[in-house]
Amino acid sequence: MLPDELTDPDRDVPAREHAVRAEEDLLTARHAVRADAVAAGFSIVDQTKIVTAASELVRNAYIHGGGGTMTVTAVRDAHGRVGLALSVRDEGPGIEDVEQAMADGFSTGAGLGHGLGGTRRLMDEFTIDTAPGEGTTVTVVRWKP
Repeated sequence: MLPDELTDPDRDVPAREHAVRAEEDLLTARHAVRADAVAAGFSIVDQTKIVTAASELVRNAYIHGGGGTMTVTAVRDAHGRVGLALSVRDEGPGIEDVEQAMADGFSTGAGLGHGLGGTRRLMDEFTIDTAPGEGTTVTVVRWKP
């Protein structure tokens, strides 16, 4: 279980990888992230932020990237602060203009265009690695206060 592992800085916590290949994988990913956030002791507000971010990222990977993987990792910084990192990778077409994709209201589909920008606001750390024709990896971290 995550709480014991997280309280022992010398113990490795295995990353948990989840395939995002079919529509039902979106719900499975959400449930897995919620379980990990609960186990790590996040508040209900932070659990909701983490699950919402995960939902947006796996949905994007599924719809725009043709599927991929989500990796959930319990993390600890140099000061002992505990967090949960999500990394969602796809092998889709990549994002041609990251700045435009991050802007609220921009959407290449039928969505409202708040996905990436909203995810960035929900989490404490946000990085995106993408190149046209090479897919996209978005990594986010939420730290416990």
